[in-house]
Amino acid sequence: MTDDVLLVHGGTPIEGEIRVRGAKNLVPKAMVAALLGSGPSRLRNVPDIRDVRVVRGLLQLHGVTVRSGDEPGELILDPSHVESANVADIDAHAGSSRIPILFCGPLLHRLGHAFIPGLGGCDIGGRPVDFHFDVLRKFGATIDKREDGQYLEAPQRLRGCKIRLPYPSVGSTEQVLLTAVLAEGVTELSNAAVEPEIEDLICVLQKMGAIISLDTDRTIRITGVDRLGGYTHRALPDRLEAASWASAALATKGSVYVKGAQQREMMTFLNVYRKVGGAFEIDDAGIRFWHPGGPLNAIALETDVHPGFQTDWQQPLVVALTQASGLSIVHETVYESRLGFTSALNQMGAHIQVYRECLGGTPCRFGQRNFLHSAVISGPTTLQGADLVIPDLRGGFSYLIAALAAQGTSHVHGIGLINRGYENFVNKLEDLGAKVERA
Repeated sequence: MTDDVLLVHGGTPIEGEIRVRGAKNLVPKAMVAALLGSGPSRLRNVPDIRDVRVVRGLLQLHGVTVRSGDEPGELILDPSHVESANVADIDAHAGSSRIPILFCGPLLHRLGHAFIPGLGGCDIGGRPVDFHFDVLRKFGATIDKREDGQYLEAPQRLRGCKIRLPYPSVGSTEQVLLTAVLAEGVTELSNAAVEPEIEDLICVLQKMGAIISLDTDRTIRITGVDRLGGYTHRALPDRLEAASWASAALATKGSVYVKGAQQREMMTFLNVYRKVGGAFEIDDAGIRFWHPGGPLNAIALETDVHPGFQTDWQQPLVVALTQASGLSIVHETVYESRLGFTSALNQMGAHIQVYRECLGGTPCRFGQRNFLHSAVISGPTTLQGADLVIPDLRGGFSYLIAALAAQGTSHVHGIGLINRGYENFVNKLEDLGAKVERA
């Protein structure tokens, strides 16, 4: 597709103001939660991204009425007439997203059955879905695996259970929450993910009538209720997108005011940003990020689950670290293939060496499994424009940052993938003075 290529003429600092809306990692899940309600829900601050459109289509296939509200970015979701959907239609809508697996619990409660096709998503490493099905079996679901996907049934009301996650996975935690709220009895989930987006989903479910407690030891307890209503909720802003624009400001020696960005959810990122040499200023409406001049500092960095440094922050920041003086070390502990994007940066002139060893002390999901998951970045280096093919969502935005910081013109292919999580990003680039054009 010709409109899937962006020409980026680099070498110009980006400067100006953009806005981030609701978090990609919350909004689609809050939309799924509306399935559990007996009445309509109202969700505000919804971004116009592809994951939202996928979930909207899947909800409509299942009889949920979805319409825009009075204010921009507002959706009203009415699940009064939930029904079974055609398997082929589900497959056509779901191919590009992993979110359909979260429909399982709500559909089992509403219909007694569900169908989940093969799942898509970014190719950044293994995100096995087997655990989702293991969890659903613990609640009492039966699962029949066929060629076209998984068929699930709940012969009786789902029952609460005790679950311990081997790793604090966000997706698995969401699955348990969306299933346990209407299950009979108490569900205890230990070693749960506690990301801000998880807390916001818990807020949504509590507004609907759920009983959920979150302890300081990563234990979530859910007391099932017989009925849930609708909700009215404003989604928390996207801290991952905000950090991407912050890294773009740093890499291009620019200045970006990110309206909607909030300090509390970004404290770990802000500390690292300051250590690298970036500057920021916080007010009630957002955060301004800028390069204050002078050399940037090399750092040692390890990704981790919240409240650690988020894996989605890593790739954009790595581009900025190519401009830092000295050797930076990055240990990716969450997704084994997330450093694959660095080979393209090397083609642009970066000096990045990747290693199979754990270059750090943070517990790692795959340290002995022969994955290239640590990187040493030597800088500063001058980047040159290149032909780039986007590998995944965050890596794709990182390529844009590299192209903006580079000398000359880059052809960035596959920019449609960035639409999964970045609303109107081409328009935002133009608003910041970037020299870009669609091929």
